[in-house]
Amino acid sequence: MAPFSSWVQERHFPDLHIPISVDRLFSVFPEGPIQARDGDTLYLSNLDDIIGARVFTPTIYFYIVGGNSIDTVVGTLRDALAKVLVPYYPFSGRLRETKNKKLEVFFGPNQGVLMVQAHTELSLNHLGDLNVPNPGWSNLVYKFPDEGDYKVIDMPLVIAQVTRFSCGGFSLGLRICHCICDGLGAMQFLGAWASTAKTGSLVVDPNPCWDREIFAPRDPPIVKYPHVEFMKIEDISNLTNSLWEVKPLQKCYWLSREFQAHLKSVARPMDSLGCTTFDAMAAHVWRSWVKALNVKPVDFGLRLTFPVNVRPKLKTPPLKDGFYGNVVCVACATSTVSDLVNGSLQDVTRLVREARLGVSEDYLRSTIDHVAVDRPTKLEFGGKLTITQWTRFSMYETSDFGWGRAIYVGPLDLTPTPQVCVLLPEGVVANSNGAMVVCICLPEAAAHRFKQLLCLMDTS
Repeated sequence: MAPFSSWVQERHFPDLHIPISVDRLFSVFPEGPIQARDGDTLYLSNLDDIIGARVFTPTIYFYIVGGNSIDTVVGTLRDALAKVLVPYYPFSGRLRETKNKKLEVFFGPNQGVLMVQAHTELSLNHLGDLNVPNPGWSNLVYKFPDEGDYKVIDMPLVIAQVTRFSCGGFSLGLRICHCICDGLGAMQFLGAWASTAKTGSLVVDPNPCWDREIFAPRDPPIVKYPHVEFMKIEDISNLTNSLWEVKPLQKCYWLSREFQAHLKSVARPMDSLGCTTFDAMAAHVWRSWVKALNVKPVDFGLRLTFPVNVRPKLKTPPLKDGFYGNVVCVACATSTVSDLVNGSLQDVTRLVREARLGVSEDYLRSTIDHVAVDRPTKLEFGGKLTITQWTRFSMYETSDFGWGRAIYVGPLDLTPTPQVCVLLPEGVVANSNGAMVVCICLPEAAAHRFKQLLCLMDTS
C-alpha cells in the first residue's frame, strides 16, 4: 500500500439483520402548558421547508450500561422529553401543506412525539465495529409499516426507539424532522433533553427561540444568483445509473489527523487565501469518487454541493441565541468531468473554497427568494455529489443522558441516497485525536480504485 496505509484504513462492518420485537409504542406530550393551543400554527421559513429539508434525519446512539433496567432507561428518557417539549413545543406539533405547497407547523389534539420500546435477543458484540455506520442497524430506528419515502406531513416530528440488547446494553434510534431544525439546532435540542434527563429537572441553555419570520422572503423577491444547486440537470452521464441501478455498497474509511494535515498541505492552492481541512477533504473525495466511477462523457457538467452554516455571517439582524431553525445554505462547486479528473487537486480545492466563501448573507436571502419564486418540488441528483460534515457537531457531548456518553453516535444507512457522503468524527474516543471517518457509496467495481485514490496513490 502507499506510505499512507497506516493513515487511511478501510473499516469493515458485518452484513447484519437484527431481529427485534416491539414491546410498546406510546406518545409523549409536553408535561405542562405550551405557547400554542389547538388550531394554532407556526411559520416555517423557506430554509426550513425547502425540498432538501423535507426529510427525517436518522441517527443511532449505542450505550454499554449495566445496572439500569430498560424500563428505567425508557422512563428517564420519556420524563425528560416531556419536560423539554414545553419550551421546545413545536416538536410536538405536525406539518401540513398550505397554499403553493408551503409547509407550516400546526397544533391539534393528541399529537406529541412518538417513543418505541423494543428488544432483541442479540448482544451488542454481534454488531461488529461500532465506530462506523452500518445499514444493517435499520431495525433500530422506527419507521411506520406503510410509511412512504420522504413522508413528513402528519408525522410525529421526533421518533425515538429504545432497543434493549441481551447483554444489557441498548440503542437509542432517533428520527428528527429536518424542517424543524438543522444539525446545530438538533444538538441544542438533544443537549437540553440529555441535561434534563441527567439532572431530573428542566435544563435549557440557551432558551429556544423560534423567530422563523426573520427569514421571510422579500417583497418583491430578489434572486441575485443562478442557484445551480437546485437546477434540474438531465443526467446524460453514467454517474446516476452506476449508483442507482446496481445497489451500491456503503464504504467507510478512517483517516488519521496526520493524513488530513498532509492532504491539506498537498491540496492548498498557491495563493494567500489558503484552505480549510474541509475544502481539501471535499475536493479530494469528490475527485477520487468521480475518477473511481470513471464518469463519461468527459464534457459532462458535475456538481459538488455541501451545506454551509450561515449563522456567523448574519448581521441584519444577527441571529438570537437559542435559534434552532435551519440556517444553512447549499454551496455548489461545478466542473466538467475532464477538468476535475485532469486538473490538479489544488485547482479542485480552489473550486470548493470559492463555493464555500460565496455563501454570504446576501446569498442566503437570494436562496429564500428563489424558493419563493420557483419552489423545487423534488430532489435533483443530476451530476451531483453532496458532502455533509458532521465532525463539528457536539454529537458525543450531548449524548450523556445520565449513563455516560454513547460509544457511537451517527447515521446508519446512506444507500437510499447514494450520492451523499458524510464526514464523521471518530466514534468511542469521540474526536479525542481528530481522526475522521469518510462514509460514501460506491458500486463494488469502483471500490478498490476509490480506496487507492483516497490514499493519494495518484497525486497528479
